[in-house]
Amino acid sequence: MPYPDVQLETERLILRLPRREDFEAYAEFAGDAETMRHLGGVQPPPTAWRSLAALVGSWHLLGYGMFSVIEKASGDWIGRVGPWQPFGWPGPEVGWSLRRASWGQGYGPEAAAATIDWAFDTLGWDEVIHTIAPANAGSKRVAEKLGSCFLRMGLLPAPFDTDPMEIWGQTRAQWQAGRATPA
Repeated sequence: MPYPDVQLETERLILRLPRREDFEAYAEFAGDAETMRHLGGVQPPPTAWRSLAALVGSWHLLGYGMFSVIEKASGDWIGRVGPWQPFGWPGPEVGWSLRRASWGQGYGPEAAAATIDWAFDTLGWDEVIHTIAPANAGSKRVAEKLGSCFLRMGLLPAPFDTDPMEIWGQTRAQWQAGRATPA
């Protein structure tokens, strides 16, 4: 799979491939206990480095992966959002996770909507899922804003298979119908 050069833009955000210079902000994000509460727990910098490298590697192996989310107004790295389907994953996911300072500003739904459009239009996906920890009310609100609904309980692949996850999502047809409906 060729390594693409992809960049998406929304009104307030730039979504681009992860880079080496994202590491400091990524390590701060991964080291925040509240941010990482539903994402497997705090990652010390060496683990955060491997996590960031996995995001970059997904682009090389699959031709897609999580984007680094850059706030246009400040130029700051504020999170990771995008298509994701590691080996053994329960389906083609568009996921999101933002640094705590960026919560509650609508960046999650804004970035996720752009990447769902891209996953359907460019990758040709027929559905998207979102794996959400049952206690993660914030991510459930984002999923609902995107028009996704609870589909079923499921497990992530080992070593993350200790707790059941809620699997939310929608089909391409549902997404397109929702995009065509005026707000």
